[in-house]
Amino acid sequence: MASISEDTALTQNPEDERLSIGANLAYGLQHVLTMYGGIVAVPLILGQAAGLNSSDVGLLVTASLFAGGLATILQTIGVPFFGSRLPLVQGVSFSGVATMIAISGNGGIPAILGAVIAASLIGLLITPVFSRITRFFPPLVTGIVITTIGLTLMPVAALWAMGGNKAAPDFGSPANIQLAAVTLIIVLLLSKLGSAAISRLSILLAIVIGTGIAYVAGMTDFSQVANGPVFALPKIFHFGYPTFELAAVISMLIVIMVTLVETSADILAVGEIVETKVDSRRLGDGLRADMLSSILAPVVGSFTQSAFAQNVGLVAVTGVKSRFVVATGGMFLVALGLLPVMGRVVASVPTSVLGGAGIVLFGTVAASGIRTLSKVEYANNMNLVIVATSIGFGMIPIAAPGFYEHFPAWVATIFHSGISSAALMAISLNLLFNHLTTGNSDQQSVFVAATERTIRYQDIARLHDGDYFLNGKLYDAKGTEVPLIAAEAH
Repeated sequence: MASISEDTALTQNPEDERLSIGANLAYGLQHVLTMYGGIVAVPLILGQAAGLNSSDVGLLVTASLFAGGLATILQTIGVPFFGSRLPLVQGVSFSGVATMIAISGNGGIPAILGAVIAASLIGLLITPVFSRITRFFPPLVTGIVITTIGLTLMPVAALWAMGGNKAAPDFGSPANIQLAAVTLIIVLLLSKLGSAAISRLSILLAIVIGTGIAYVAGMTDFSQVANGPVFALPKIFHFGYPTFELAAVISMLIVIMVTLVETSADILAVGEIVETKVDSRRLGDGLRADMLSSILAPVVGSFTQSAFAQNVGLVAVTGVKSRFVVATGGMFLVALGLLPVMGRVVASVPTSVLGGAGIVLFGTVAASGIRTLSKVEYANNMNLVIVATSIGFGMIPIAAPGFYEHFPAWVATIFHSGISSAALMAISLNLLFNHLTTGNSDQQSVFVAATERTIRYQDIARLHDGDYFLNGKLYDAKGTEVPLIAAEAH
């Protein structure tokens, strides 16, 4: 029996690891705290743009938490044909914010909900096409996407560290930035000095400690926690039954296409981090879960659902790869959607504290991508140019947010996301140079032909006059190894 258990343990996928209840609760809560600010941002923005009162905006937020929790459970636990069974946290997608604001100006929230339902249904029907493209996502492409995810999220961390709300009088104040710095230092100290368990929980513990420091310093308060109901069920079509307008559906369909690309990238990225196989069937199951969640979310007043990139970073930085941990996080989100009082507690965490932790989280994503790119072969091909062009293209909307301001709306919708821009460019260039090889020049690009800018120990050692030791061996001034027996005789 023991040998059978050992064989089972050896063949178990990393994402199927089952931890203790306490570990699931702790790590699951850490996922919720990491993405909480992002999941509530979209309903806040859309509610204000649609002119809703504070009570209705609160219902949008609650609905997004509830829908995100159910979508996360579906994605991680899965049912036949739906769910990648990977540690991916789902929530309201940022990709469609601009489009949904435009739709709300004409038809209000009902028009948004109708467009999301119709476009997501079309997306569900076309997922088989996306599930057959895994061979076009080698480490060259996934490394570019993972690196870009980390780089594009760094402005979010910086914005959080400054206070989050640009309209706030203390935005960018030294106090906010100092609080973010203290949180960052706590993460680093716990990672270095703590036990393995403490190191894995360093992000959560740093957020708790940082919030405590903020409370003592008078930078946050929990006075609003008691205001409002403790328990509330989601209201079905509270904002009215969805309306279906052709222009709105077409606009939202572009968003859905972008969401499918981003979710494909996130599924492949987390598969790389977890070190598990992601084939076309698994990718298709994940995309179908995304689209089904997006179809059902408007029923309770939420919007398109997709994987959260920052939580991919949390998987990388903690090394906790179990999908059941993330499923527990999904249960927390459902609870937050049913218990608004819990949401108000989490909402009391200062944004600058999240910013300090986010620097480590998002930087780790970029580092994971760089590590993946280190496995790519760069000799006698155009891969270096593909990496350079794709990452540079992905940085355009980050470095210049208004770059696509005067382009057609569909162009801005697709390319305003650095992740989408880099992913589409990497896929296209990989196809052009590595699959459609007809017409490729037999002459190396000057970028490819350039020497590697690295220095080896042998190169440094040769700068010394006379004989020298290196790694326990004796070398002469020309770099030739001198046998130690001969050296002793000499």
